[in-house]
Amino acid sequence: MNRRLDLFIKRVFDIAVATVLILLFAPVMLLVYLLLKFESRAPAIYVSQRVGSNYHIFDLYKFRSMIPDADKQIDKMKDQNMYSSEKTSKASVEDPVAAGDSENPMPKVLLYQDDRVVDENEYLVEKALKDGAAFKKFGNDPRITKLGSFIRNTSLDELPQLFNILKGDMSVVGNRPLPLYEAEKLTTDFASKRFLAPAGLTGLWQVTKRGKSDMTEEERIRLDVQYAEEFSIWLDIKIMFMTIPAMFQKESV
Repeated sequence: MNRRLDLFIKRVFDIAVATVLILLFAPVMLLVYLLLKFESRAPAIYVSQRVGSNYHIFDLYKFRSMIPDADKQIDKMKDQNMYSSEKTSKASVEDPVAAGDSENPMPKVLLYQDDRVVDENEYLVEKALKDGAAFKKFGNDPRITKLGSFIRNTSLDELPQLFNILKGDMSVVGNRPLPLYEAEKLTTDFASKRFLAPAGLTGLWQVTKRGKSDMTEEERIRLDVQYAEEFSIWLDIKIMFMTIPAMFQKESV
């Protein structure tokens, strides 16, 4: 199917699905909002700048699941990052296909860098060691509140993003919109392909790896790029059905 037609159908599909889900979950969203206001005087809606399709920057909405000023504590928690450089480099050394598998290895791309030629996968590892992992995710994050833990495990914190979908910032299915500090580190030709896909509420890596703590940064990039290259309305429908059981899988740490 023509990609432009695919995108048009996807947009119509997004508006229809988001509208139905907003009407369906309106009582739940109101209840969560009131509980969050009761738990803390902080705003119940968390607004964060994210990078979506084609590096478009927009305000993403979520129910607040963390204490106020949680973003300012990230630098103090580098050792708890589940996408740490140590894990990234170890996985890449032990697995020669770098988070792919024997049938779908990470594509080998040569980069011409000053006076040398390097494999892009090797460059990703070097960059992770130098700058730290691009993606950040923490196990047993002390910044998460009790109610925040519940709405995260049930994905209720993501419901306000339905309004992002209506605005056109996001799609129901796509690649996760990244915080600015993560997006700015994905600069290689291969990794940047993930931004060719729409930003999404759910996506390929969420439904294939949810509940597993052994996902490397390279593996997640590979899944994002795979979706960007292969997405279609039929793949979106498949991912949506796979999202339902994935929502109730508690992520292991």
